[in-house]
Amino acid sequence: MSDRLEQVDELSALMEEFGLSEASLTSDGFTIRFSRRARSAQMGPVAGESFVEDSFEPLAAVPIAPAAPTGTPVTSPMNGIFYRSANPATPAYVKEGDVIEAGDVIGLVEAMKVFNEVPSPIAGTVLRIIPQTGEIVHPGDVILYVA
Repeated sequence: MSDRLEQVDELSALMEEFGLSEASLTSDGFTIRFSRRARSAQMGPVAGESFVEDSFEPLAAVPIAPAAPTGTPVTSPMNGIFYRSANPATPAYVKEGDVIEAGDVIGLVEAMKVFNEVPSPIAGTVLRIIPQTGEIVHPGDVILYVA
C-alpha cells in the first residue's frame, strides 16, 4: 500500500512541476485520476483582493479487471514448443470457430525433437487459441478455450 501512496505523491509532484490540469495513474489493477480545479477565495492576502488556489482532488479509483476468458480451458500436458499445424504448408489443426470432438488433435508440442499430438479432452466450439506456432508452452498453460 505504501508503494501506491508513493506513486500518488510522485504523480502529484509531476502535476505541479509541469503545470498539468489532469493526470491518471494505472497500477496493479487500479486507476486513479486527478484533476486540478481553480478555486477563488473570498478574501486574499490584502482585503478585497482575490486569488486562485490550486487543489488536487482524486476523481475516482476505478479497478481495472482483465477480460475474463470464457469457455473451458484446454491446457498443455507438457513443456515444449507449440505448433498449430504439422508443417507450415498444411492448415492448422483447429481455428477459432471450429467445432471439435473429444480426442481431436488441436496442436503439437515438440519436446526433445519428438512431436506429441495434443488431443482435446472435450467437445465444443473453439472460442480462442492462445499460443502462436513456435511459442513455448508449459504444463497447465492454456492452449485454447472451448464452449
